[in-house]
Amino acid sequence: MTHYMKALRSFSVAYSGVLSMLVVCTSEHHAISQVQEIPVLPGIKAQRITTHRIGTRVLLSGEEQGIPVVFLHGNLSSATWWEETMLALPKGFRGIAPDLRGFGGADTSKYVDARRGAGDWADDVIALLDHLNIPKAHIVGHSLGGYVVWRVMADYPERLLSVTLVAPGSPFGFGGTKDTNGTPCYSDFAGTGSGLANALLIDAIRRHDRSLHSPFTPRAALRNVIVKPPYIPVREEEFLSSMMSVHLGEKALPGDAVPSKNWTGFAPGVWGAVNALSPKYAGDMAERLVRAVPKVPVLWIRGADDIAVSNNAASDIGTLGARGIIPNYPGSDVFPPQPMIDQTRTVLERYKRAGGSYIEVVLKNCGHTPYLEQPKEFNSIFHMHIRSATK
Repeated sequence: MTHYMKALRSFSVAYSGVLSMLVVCTSEHHAISQVQEIPVLPGIKAQRITTHRIGTRVLLSGEEQGIPVVFLHGNLSSATWWEETMLALPKGFRGIAPDLRGFGGADTSKYVDARRGAGDWADDVIALLDHLNIPKAHIVGHSLGGYVVWRVMADYPERLLSVTLVAPGSPFGFGGTKDTNGTPCYSDFAGTGSGLANALLIDAIRRHDRSLHSPFTPRAALRNVIVKPPYIPVREEEFLSSMMSVHLGEKALPGDAVPSKNWTGFAPGVWGAVNALSPKYAGDMAERLVRAVPKVPVLWIRGADDIAVSNNAASDIGTLGARGIIPNYPGSDVFPPQPMIDQTRTVLERYKRAGGSYIEVVLKNCGHTPYLEQPKEFNSIFHMHIRSATK
């Protein structure tokens, strides 16, 4: 059985009885952070920084006067995942990696208002730059962090030196869209939002389960979905602690949901990261990027074997339905797998035609985390990009 099919088998169990699991998952009314004191590598400084928007843990590397590079982590993770990449920055650059709202050391009383899409995260990033007296910075976003970068590009292009998108979420959000224009499958965006949260994985996080006894533990998710087997991160234990530091609750993870008469039976609520990723709240990102001025150079880098973000993503309801894993599938004409890669390329092509520029790099034999799985290749391309954009 292939790596991809193993992941689909896992999701088939996770999504059976999805509505009953939503009732269990959303019973927590207050966000709870299970953040632990995660050791940092030599050369990384962890600091608590409070801006006018939020207080959070921020990891720093390099000299304070260095050219700033802001790193934004993905879902179910934290700034911890960026440490090796920060330490590998060329001389003269400064790494800055915050725990995003809803994750890690961020204030648990500060929730993601999903109705703003990535707006809360984007505004938090700019508030951090303001607090540090940084007028412009290079910005790097992985997965969910890439979704945040789209919003920063649209809202604050004048604050950027360059953009690096690492296996980014589609600019149209996660799930529920059927073509490269981001056309919604349903008007209420059924099949997106907090209903996509894996209840069994959330329960394992709540129990601090670090085992491989189930395909729904953080360790199993890391090894089978996030990276391409047989790769195992050297700092896997730190990454597991990071995954378990996600904020839990009805306004955090998984977030709230509303019932729908359309297929899957759920539509996005208004709180938490998973709802914020719904295309319901993404807005017309393509048009906003076309209008953005100035247009900074973009590097889009991804793994060829990424199953987390792809045209047939393992956790996409459309993919699962098309393969018969979720019953009553309405058909690919109604709810096809989201063409995430094609959507990103189409939007970047529009950005290019409007005066911007981008480079797409695909690393062979690589999953969802190229900066971890192939650091030498990643850093070579990434460093060339930020050096060129700094001149």
